[in-house]
Amino acid sequence: MRSRYALPAIVLTVGFGLSACGSSSTKAAPTTLPSSSTTPVTDGATTTTEPAITLTAADLRATLEFQLQEHVYLAGMATGQALAGNTKGFEAAAASLDKNSDDIIAAITTVYGDAAGKAFNPLWKKHIGFFVDYTQAIAKNDTAKADKAKADLTAYASEFGAFIESATAGKLPKAAVAKLLTEHATGLIAAIDAQKAGDAKLAYTKLKEAAAHMTMIAKPLADTIAQQKSLVGSAVSPAADLRAALNRVLQEHVYLAGAATGEALSSNTKGFDAAAATLGTNSDDITAAIKSVYGDAAAKAFDPLWKKHIGFFVDYTQAIAKNDTAKADKAKADLTAYASEFGAFIESATAGKLPKDAVAKLLGEHATTLIAAIDAQKAGDPATAFTDLKLAAGHMPMIADALAKAIAEQKGLK
Repeated sequence: MRSRYALPAIVLTVGFGLSACGSSSTKAAPTTLPSSSTTPVTDGATTTTEPAITLTAADLRATLEFQLQEHVYLAGMATGQALAGNTKGFEAAAASLDKNSDDIIAAITTVYGDAAGKAFNPLWKKHIGFFVDYTQAIAKNDTAKADKAKADLTAYASEFGAFIESATAGKLPKAAVAKLLTEHATGLIAAIDAQKAGDAKLAYTKLKEAAAHMTMIAKPLADTIAQQKSLVGSAVSPAADLRAALNRVLQEHVYLAGAATGEALSSNTKGFDAAAATLGTNSDDITAAIKSVYGDAAAKAFDPLWKKHIGFFVDYTQAIAKNDTAKADKAKADLTAYASEFGAFIESATAGKLPKDAVAKLLGEHATTLIAAIDAQKAGDPATAFTDLKLAAGHMPMIADALAKAIAEQKGLK
């Protein structure tokens, strides 16, 4: 099935990475909010329906940050595939981006109801089309069309801001939202420009920066909606901050790891080095999160332990690239053993609140989903690849939420 964002093949030498990822039967954690029911609301003259919301403020915060960060990674991967002249890769990435858009629209529907969701649907997808326009324009060195696409994104920011201001009853002003959306466009365009220039290092760096910016949109939006809809708890409490941060960095770990293995299997050494370097900064972010709650000693122990399993994924990728079954099996065995080692660390750090076996199971599923991704990259099946990369990323909230809950209980975070 063709993506709704059709883009003709563009034959350039510019690449950005991510060849594919494979399938898995492991059930992924939900990365969307539960569907809402409706409750009649009468103002004395008319009766309307509003969603009956059971989610918490922290649920909304973690979900929006996860979805909006994913939007950036999938959009960047789609434009990278397009600029590399990989039509099948572009269509596969765009199809996963479509699914991400549907997830975001479902979140809006959950809190504001069907009518708002239907209005938001074309509005959200509209700006993705402008990024496609920009990518097409710079691929052809058409400055006029590129400038028009940027102008369209600037105008869109105001249109989107007006929608959010109306939906939040003025609690999030149009101008403030428009500024954030303009920064989103600027950040992602910087990554696209680096892709076009063939600067893989800068492209991955800018993509990570653009992804990080999305918390500036998601956090105030979740907080405003939570207060407006009287959701249980706080979207900006220390516990909510920790949960959202762990969801972000662990999701990003999957996307960058998948990008790195995709570059490696495409024999793109510069692309692999750039993706691996950015994955290294993500690992540093994860270690910093551990340090923030457990201190220097724990962080120093965690850092090499976390990075160890990334090495096993590299071993696996190298093995299948050479069709070396024995080495591939050893890498998988190393990942299985690592899951228990990591589980023991987390059980000790959380004073038993997260048992070793439970953590090992979650890490084993992480390995399974990402290995399936790598297998699909090797098979050259981008449709399966991008679908399953999204599934692998979607599994990470199962780890992030469990870890955040245990740490919050242990440290008394509210």
